[in-house]
Amino acid sequence: MQDQIRYKRILLKVSGEALAGASKCGIDPSVINFVSDEIKSVADVGAEVAVVIGGGNIFRGLGASSAKLGIERTQGDYMGMLATVINALALQAGLEDNGVISRVQTAIAMQQVAEPYIRRRALRHLEKKRVVIFAAGTGNPYFTTDTAASLRAMEIHANVILKATRIEGVFSDDPLINKDAVKFEKLSYIDVLNKNLKVMDFTSISLCMDNKLPIVVFNLLVKGNLLKVVKGESIGTVITSD
Repeated sequence: MQDQIRYKRILLKVSGEALAGASKCGIDPSVINFVSDEIKSVADVGAEVAVVIGGGNIFRGLGASSAKLGIERTQGDYMGMLATVINALALQAGLEDNGVISRVQTAIAMQQVAEPYIRRRALRHLEKKRVVIFAAGTGNPYFTTDTAASLRAMEIHANVILKATRIEGVFSDDPLINKDAVKFEKLSYIDVLNKNLKVMDFTSISLCMDNKLPIVVFNLLVKGNLLKVVKGESIGTVITSD
């Protein structure tokens, strides 16, 4: 079945906010089930799937470091990393309810909860067609889960980063606010940086540019989109060196 797919090994970046659904905070079980079904659809055709998940639906370190909350940035970032572990465990439960074997690996050691991140072990899981969920970001404050996604993608030799969003790709402006916003079918890394497009943070984009790793930004919440992207269909916005 692998001859049907363009990308054999993918790194799927899912924001924490996406898991909240309409409530905008916490975890919506219907979204977990939907995302699990989408991941199962690509695993069933032979793709090797790794996931980096955010924690913004539970806690966002940068926002908490404001004067209003008074939490020091480093402490807030560690709290955000722990939030990603909660989301990772929820996604793992959804996957295994759908018969998909998965492993959670964390950048912060917590042996009773999940495996520590060990690159060779992660590669072995992928080779055995287990979905690997990377949690706790990079394990370091001041680095976003976008940067963690780029870093893990390089380490596991992913063919592509799939940046899951709630809109159809990258636009010149927020399409939910500006109806005249123009969708980009293709972009270069330099375009993203120069136009200050809010796709991923500068560090993560720069990592992908240095290693020529393509990024596809697409709407995960449309049924079948993930499988279409993995098969190479024209979905969302493709970001490459060209």
